[in-house]
Order: sequence, then C-alpha cells, then structure tokens
Amino acid sequence: MRRFAAALGLVIAATATAPALGSDSARPLRVVTLNLLHGGASSGLTGDTRDLDTRLAIVIEELRRLAPDVVALQEASEGRRRGVVAQRIADALGYHYVFEPATTRLSPVGFFNRFVVAMLDFAEGPAVLSRFTITRSEVYELPRCLKRWEPRVLLRADVATPHGALAVFTTHTASDPCQVRRVGEIVKARAASGPVLLTGDLNRIETSEGMDALNGPGGLVDAFRAAHPDALGATVYQHVDAAVPTATRRVDYIFLGGVEGGSHAVCDSRVVLDRPMRRSDGRPLWPSDHYGVLADLALFGIQCAP
Repeated sequence: MRRFAAALGLVIAATATAPALGSDSARPLRVVTLNLLHGGASSGLTGDTRDLDTRLAIVIEELRRLAPDVVALQEASEGRRRGVVAQRIADALGYHYVFEPATTRLSPVGFFNRFVVAMLDFAEGPAVLSRFTITRSEVYELPRCLKRWEPRVLLRADVATPHGALAVFTTHTASDPCQVRRVGEIVKARAASGPVLLTGDLNRIETSEGMDALNGPGGLVDAFRAAHPDALGATVYQHVDAAVPTATRRVDYIFLGGVEGGSHAVCDSRVVLDRPMRRSDGRPLWPSDHYGVLADLALFGIQCAP
C-alpha cells in the first residue's frame, strides 16, 4: 500500500504541474512508442511486477511533459490487482484508448484461454492511446512459425486527427521473421489507401531476417533512422534497478507509410523515457526495460517547424 500511495502521489504531482497538451492543430503529429515491462506472466500470482505502479507514475509524468498526440504501448497488462494498465495511463492523460490482449489467444479453445488468464490473474498485449478520437480498431493474429505457445497480435486503431484519418498499428513480435513479414503485408496494404504508422517492439534489429519486409526497397520509412542515419539508438535491455544505462540494441520502432516522400515527413525522432528517477531510499528506478521512441511527423500538408 505504501508503494501504491507513493505512485499515486507522483501521478497527482505530475497532473498538477505538467503543461497542457499543445493546442496548435497545425503542428507536426507527435508519436511515442514504449514497451512497458509488465513483470512476466507469473506476476499476477506473485505480485512481483517490478515496481509497476511506481514505473507507471514515471511514464505518465514523462508523457505529460512530451505531450504526444498518439502513444503506442506493448506489454500493456491487465489483472484484478493491477487493473487495465492502458486505461490507467489513458485516464491520467485524458486520452482515448484501445487495448487488445494477446494472451487470451493462447489456444483455439476459448474456455481454456479464459481459465488460464483467470488463474494467472494476468493478460497482456498492445494498446493505442490518442488525444484524438479513435473511430475504429481491428486486431490481426500473427502466425506462430517459431513459438507456437506465444500468441502475438497486430492492433490497428483508426485515429481521426484534425487534418485527416490516420491508421496506427502497433505490435510486439516474438523475434519471428514470419511475423514481421506478415506485419509488413498488412501495413503496406493499408498504406495503399492513406497514411499509416507502424509502431512497436519487433524484437529484431534493423538488419535481422525479415526486417526487409518493412525497411527494404519500396518499404516503410524508419523514422529514427531517417532522422539519425548513423546513430545507434539503442532501446533494450535496460535493467530497471541499474545505476547506469544498459541498453545496447535497437528493437523498438516507428515506421511511416502511405506518404509520398515519406522520409521528408520526419521532422525529428529520438529515444525517450531513457532516464531513471530515484526512489525514496535513493536507489534508481527506470521506467521500463525498454526505452521509448518519439517521432514528430509532418502529415496532411503540415510542415516541419523551421
């Protein structure tokens, strides 16, 4: 209870002191993606969520500061004790959200899936949060070519921005090239009819097998790579209680498609949520074992700031 009270205090403080969301509708669209670290499938039973409540308070405070228009989450979890994490963040920010647990698709037998989730008091999957209305959403099951007992999904949310409709996809693949290829097929098909974003933790570095389905010839635009052609941009794996940064690989992405001259639409992109806070006893605590990625994108005829 003391830990929850401390986390709640951080959220209230962030709410009281954070600047209001930008009201300039002619500014570039700001997008953030983050893998939240839920603590594992057994965390609902053990209660060891790796300080989830306190880490969520850190995330909410930083998101308020960054003021994104769209937030994509992976490892967004739910359970009786933790609640629906995506909803908790959305409510704190005043955003709309959609959430799709992948865990409930463990097997073809719905009753068995519900039983497992209830017994573990745990489910997790991707989510999209938006300060604009979400008009529709759809979920796509991904193939399990390598890991048959690890269900993964691709979630799409159609966001009604002030200047046009935007399809936002997010996913957390199981380091499986066939899943990345399937994601590429679905997202590129949608990009043929308008602008799309693909966000998420792909568990693949940019040169890994299957990634050419996204960043190969005629593919999508990797926002961070467009802004920083030679930067490492590491996002994983950060030890949440480490005194120093420990991330060494880039596996978290924001891709842009369906926009002519797409690389020119990337105003900026950078790694965010990559700093720890201090607990009351002085020990460090990082927001997640992943860093987030931010992109500012000039869509619908809007220009990057000079």
